[in-house]
Amino acid sequence: MRKKVTIVGSGNVGATAAHWIASKELADVVLIDIIDGVPQGKGLDLLEAMPIEKRDSHILGTQDYRDTANSDIVVITAGVPRKPGMSRDDLLNINHNIMKTVVGEAVKYSPNCILIVVSNPLDAMAQAAYKMSGFPRERVIGMAGVLDSARFRTFIAQELNVSVENVTAFVLGGHGDTMVPLARYSTVAGIPITELLDATTVEKLIQRTRDGGAEIVKYLKTGSAYYAPSAAVTEMVEAILKDKKKILPCAAYLEGEYGMRGLFVGVPVKLGAKGIEQIVEIKLTPQEKSELDRSAASVKELVAVIGV
Repeated sequence: MRKKVTIVGSGNVGATAAHWIASKELADVVLIDIIDGVPQGKGLDLLEAMPIEKRDSHILGTQDYRDTANSDIVVITAGVPRKPGMSRDDLLNINHNIMKTVVGEAVKYSPNCILIVVSNPLDAMAQAAYKMSGFPRERVIGMAGVLDSARFRTFIAQELNVSVENVTAFVLGGHGDTMVPLARYSTVAGIPITELLDATTVEKLIQRTRDGGAEIVKYLKTGSAYYAPSAAVTEMVEAILKDKKKILPCAAYLEGEYGMRGLFVGVPVKLGAKGIEQIVEIKLTPQEKSELDRSAASVKELVAVIGV
């Protein structure tokens, strides 16, 4: 029997994730949304592309959570973007309320699934989903680090004019302005970028990575990134469904790792069939640890607003 992935939210990120997952033939996909007709239309359109792609993935668009039953993975992209005049707390509370409905329904029909949270503000929404689901921490994962690392890798490859395949990068911390791209652990063919680029250039690439989402919003004006975020989701889905034991930076609930407890923070994890199979602790310099603590503190502020 083929694997089954439900994607909650059929906007740009959700629909594009469905596209990537189906075109890689990783699983059958259920696309669910509260907006009548949108998931059905996008799902059918994508299903009709499969003969051309020579893939037997089945895609179903629906508004009924019963269609999501027995999903192996549920990806949550639902939520509203921040609008002009809306405070951070307003956004938090609106998306927290959406998360209550989504997680409740997802868990009801797929009690053994793994949750991947994409909704923003990412770390706080992952924490909310974890508390609402009652799942063990291994089965609730936030998507952020894979995306942020991909952006860092892109900028490094451009700067050095090398293949992106040669570039590895690590980004820790919360998904936002306080993320911590680690230059020491970012390499080109195994060579740390600190050996290949001067400090000023490295800092410029780090700042561009922190501003990666905002840079795209500035161009689009009425939307935000979705190709790279959905590709990041797909890499996580593939690692889990194929039990790849792949080390990826993800938002995970820490219980003492990195000196933190009771909080979702972006760290390297091993992803396999059980979800998070190991949290990888790496040695940080005092400055790196200080930056990670500062990032965690900003996540803690958000979590406090919604009381999770």
